[in-house]
Amino acid sequence: MSHPLSVQLYTVRAEIAEDRDGVLRRLAELGFGAVEPFRPTEDPTGFRKVADDLGLVVSSAHAMSLLDPEPGPTFEAIATLGTDLAIVPAGIAQEDFSTREGLERAADLLNALAAKATAHGLRLGYHNHWWEFEPVLDGKHGLEVLAELLAPEVFLEIDTYWAAVGGADVPKVLGSLGSRVECLHVKDGPLKKGEPNVAVGTGAMPVAEVLAAAPANAWRIIEFDECATDLFAAVGESRAFVDALEGNGN
Repeated sequence: MSHPLSVQLYTVRAEIAEDRDGVLRRLAELGFGAVEPFRPTEDPTGFRKVADDLGLVVSSAHAMSLLDPEPGPTFEAIATLGTDLAIVPAGIAQEDFSTREGLERAADLLNALAAKATAHGLRLGYHNHWWEFEPVLDGKHGLEVLAELLAPEVFLEIDTYWAAVGGADVPKVLGSLGSRVECLHVKDGPLKKGEPNVAVGTGAMPVAEVLAAAPANAWRIIEFDECATDLFAAVGESRAFVDALEGNGN
């Protein structure tokens, strides 16, 4: 693995709302070398300074505001954070993934936004949930069809857990998408909607096979949507498990 292991800060959204700097410090102490913010326009300069002081890099950034009529300020904030990977985390109608016409609309939207990202020196990516994988068109999951319609510069961040919940054979999908995948969300759990996540390596996900199928240079990013146990303990256990499989370079 060529990058340090990252963690999506949505995982610790409640804690970071109370004490951003303290949470970043704790994640660094747990051995993470990178973080993935999800509200990049909130004090990007201050965030960058704290992260730099702790030796944390910003792997990438989620931002719903990328879909605003004027995404320029969001692009600028993401650049300030020190990453060039700007990710749309949701916001496209779920039903658009069930038809070819809907997927063409989604691709047009993302391709146009990617051109704007390029003007800011950034690259645009898309992050999936389960609903992009549940529809199957001509033997392919909706997200796989979307990938064929996207401009070459648009990358994918595959949430491996949600892909599995959506019915995908995740190692197979990662193999077919290849270098289009620049980031992975690595998470674990019972593979049931509405059930909380557990520490990576203790649930139903075939984590070793998933990571082996992913591009070696894709960012690995730990995430919990909800946690069934002590959150920071589970985050630390997840880092240790992935580190044992791959080594995190820290």
